[in-house]
Amino acid sequence: MSQEKGRVTIPTDIDVIQETLDLSKRWGADAVRDCDGTDFPVELKDVGLKVYSTYYTTRKDNAWAKANPDEIQQMYVMTPFYTAAGEALRIRLMKGLYPDMLTPNSRDDIRRWWEVIDRTTGEVVPTADWTYDEEAGEVEIKSVPFHDYTVSFLAYIMWDPVHMYNAVVNEWKDVEHQITFDVRQPKTHEYTMKRLRKFIEEHPYVNVLRFTTFFHQFTLVFDELAREKYVDWYGYSASVSPYILEQFEKEAGYKFRPEFIIDQGYYNNQYRIPSKEYKDFQAFQRREVAKIAREMVDICHECGREAMMFLGDHWIGTEPFMDEFKTIGLDAVVGSVGNGATLRLISDIEGVKYTEGRLLPYFFPDTFHEGGDPVKEAKTNWVTARRAILRKPIDRIGYGGYLKLANEFPDFVDYVESVCAEFRELYDNIKGTTPYCIKKVAVLNCWGKMRAWGNHMVHHAIYFKQNYSYAGIIEALSGAPFDVKFISFEDILEDKDILKDIDVIINVGDADTAQTGGEWWCNPVISSAIKEFVYNGGGIIGVGEPSGHQANGHFFQLANVFGVEEERDFTLGYDKYNWENHSHFITADSQERIDFGESRKYIYALENAQVLVSEDKEVKLAVNEFGKGRAVYISGLPYSFENSRLLYRAILWSTGEEENINKWFSTNYNVEVHAYIKNGKYCVVNNTYEPQSTTVYKGDGTGFDLDLEANQIIWYEI
Repeated sequence: MSQEKGRVTIPTDIDVIQETLDLSKRWGADAVRDCDGTDFPVELKDVGLKVYSTYYTTRKDNAWAKANPDEIQQMYVMTPFYTAAGEALRIRLMKGLYPDMLTPNSRDDIRRWWEVIDRTTGEVVPTADWTYDEEAGEVEIKSVPFHDYTVSFLAYIMWDPVHMYNAVVNEWKDVEHQITFDVRQPKTHEYTMKRLRKFIEEHPYVNVLRFTTFFHQFTLVFDELAREKYVDWYGYSASVSPYILEQFEKEAGYKFRPEFIIDQGYYNNQYRIPSKEYKDFQAFQRREVAKIAREMVDICHECGREAMMFLGDHWIGTEPFMDEFKTIGLDAVVGSVGNGATLRLISDIEGVKYTEGRLLPYFFPDTFHEGGDPVKEAKTNWVTARRAILRKPIDRIGYGGYLKLANEFPDFVDYVESVCAEFRELYDNIKGTTPYCIKKVAVLNCWGKMRAWGNHMVHHAIYFKQNYSYAGIIEALSGAPFDVKFISFEDILEDKDILKDIDVIINVGDADTAQTGGEWWCNPVISSAIKEFVYNGGGIIGVGEPSGHQANGHFFQLANVFGVEEERDFTLGYDKYNWENHSHFITADSQERIDFGESRKYIYALENAQVLVSEDKEVKLAVNEFGKGRAVYISGLPYSFENSRLLYRAILWSTGEEENINKWFSTNYNVEVHAYIKNGKYCVVNNTYEPQSTTVYKGDGTGFDLDLEANQIIWYEI
């Protein structure tokens, strides 16, 4: 019988004490937490609820930051490109930046830590050829007429970006700007450990310290109008200071350049193929962050408290799938669950006692306002998260924000009550067992396990127009019956035997990005290993511009494997005749028109490939046999239940498993079957909010017809 209480955390505040008690009973919550901008009501400390306290290691102590201005955190920023009209050019550093957030650091040696670059030649401008007018906030450069220039400079973070974001979104007025101080530096490091002990002593009722997070904020910059200017959830540009960089130089054995971070203004975002220097810096940061984070965790344990990390905010250096993370010794990780991929990004973490997901929506006024529909957002969030929970469950769920806002929407309160009850039922049925997996799938890119499940993601499952057609692949995999891993090109270079434990490789994204590999495909060890893998019977699926990089007479470096190529004007003189569409196992469940999203244009099929879908002489879906193996090309695949089924069938076909499709399978793609052999159970789940009918096939191939109510999940004994 399922638990009637537990595994749920809710937010509170000093003005919702009774409401907290009421909702904790209705939702079966066993833990309560504070949020940014709220205070924990001490009246709730003895009511039998586990108490989480948000703990900020780098802010909420402006007195210390102001007394130690040299140990305020810093970030690298690049100015826009400016064209010189003559032999002198003046560039204002803070143009386009929110003035209260950043202040240029001229305290340290600017000729050592700043960099002026002639972007027309790519060369660094000698320090003797530029000066800084601090009063005007401008750099004056001896320039070459009509060359472009940028200035890369260090700036102090005078308003914590997340605090600023919360203040802007929630329209906080006259709020004191919280300054971000640097725990890595000696004085602040020592002070921080004492500050942590003092906090624990002054809050004896707190059971769990929820670190938000540790030391370095992901890259988040605002423009003059307090709008987001640049955001990269994985960005390292706000994890720098002369103190840190000098340490890095000693370990790395070479001089640091601002350009290692600035990266021509791209800031090494997740689509950039990472340089050796950038990866060296990331590894250094992970090791150093883990050491100091471990000190904090040890203090918590010494004082009888649990240590929980929020997967976000100041989380740079704590990538949870890397080896350094396990050395921190955390009890738990909590993160925001935007969809199935973000759920797996949390639930797949090893080295902690439990994981927790914050379901959406956050109780913020951008959703909870007159005319708002938080139930709609909650339903969408739950149905996508539930698919992934059924593959790898988190241990707890919860909500964030301001409880009084949620309490004004009774239908939302009712819906969350049903979600909490259903989560406990799922957890009781599936925890402790590995669900049935049909095949082993590897997503291949430049980042590998470091960015597992985060491919093409901004944050909170937000996507760009250019990448949602690729992110759909990752989202589909998050709730599919496959054993999914993420590997890098370096993994193959170091040990190509890694492919022996894989059934299908997926390469998804645009050409010359970290997601597809770019020039990595010109490495003969890599390209030969992949071709050998497929030739000997492996499957490969390419989405978008897989293996795309112009070289050696091809744009797709695996053109002969996929059986398709992209027209880049260089082959316009060659006539193409393979455009006829064919029926196929892969498209058997698809509707008349498949949604390929922002699919790539000008793809054509080679002579031996079989085209499944082409439109206006542009191939959208094709298959090809290569030796004993099989390849599938898809131009793009946004997430939907229908497209998830297409990918499912593509994986089965690429491995020659068409005959085994009717095992733990639903004929209706809106309904899915998940089997837990070890626990002797399986479930059938309706992923829609409409009634559905289907035929369900069990593991022995026998089937039965079933009608399900909206969103219903039914459990069976095997």
